[in-house]
Amino acid sequence: MILSVLSPINRAGWPFIAIFAIITLALFYVWFPVGWIGVILTLWCVYFFRDPARVTPTREGLVISPADGVVQMIKKASPPEEITFGTSQLVRVSIFMNIFDVHVNRIPIGGTITQVAYRPGKFFNASLDKASEFNERQSVRLKTDQGLEIAFVQIAGLIARRIKCYIAENQAIRTGERFGLIRFGSRVDVYLPDDVPVLVAVGQRAVAGETVIADLNVQEDSRIGEIR
Repeated sequence: MILSVLSPINRAGWPFIAIFAIITLALFYVWFPVGWIGVILTLWCVYFFRDPARVTPTREGLVISPADGVVQMIKKASPPEEITFGTSQLVRVSIFMNIFDVHVNRIPIGGTITQVAYRPGKFFNASLDKASEFNERQSVRLKTDQGLEIAFVQIAGLIARRIKCYIAENQAIRTGERFGLIRFGSRVDVYLPDDVPVLVAVGQRAVAGETVIADLNVQEDSRIGEIR
């Protein structure tokens, strides 16, 4: 817990931390007791933009969670139309990040970025199914070193108003590398190739860069889970 609080801060967070700190000083000046509310919000902002190191499994074929959060949905769905993935439905794993999760996103599997497409949209609660279709999003199509293709999508949430994505088309990328973040509270969808079993269950917490959500090299039934 201490290490997570003392993690490095993502560079995208420093302007916001500075704004919160300035507002806090102003609140102390206007009325001292209210200033402590600003202190709490500033500390939350620091915590929100933390960027801890992760231990990423490196075996070929593993698909790793791109986001911290809860596996919200696992269902068949068509990838976003702007990345020309076709209309076939693929298994979509949706991971929801609340405002207390790490929001730095990581590459789910190594390969080459073949397409990056941004689409403006609405700001429904990211935990809703319709968020995949109507919300602001940044979609990425990737070809793995094995020649398979996957897609992953950053989706803005109810209070998120900015998606940052640092990757470009034709870029070679490794599993677990940082590729962007979303402010503040959001979701990341991963579309898996056909017949790839899902190795996480709905309700399970995933850790970006560490939790294995699928394995392209195995044939087994998708896993299910229950609260105990």
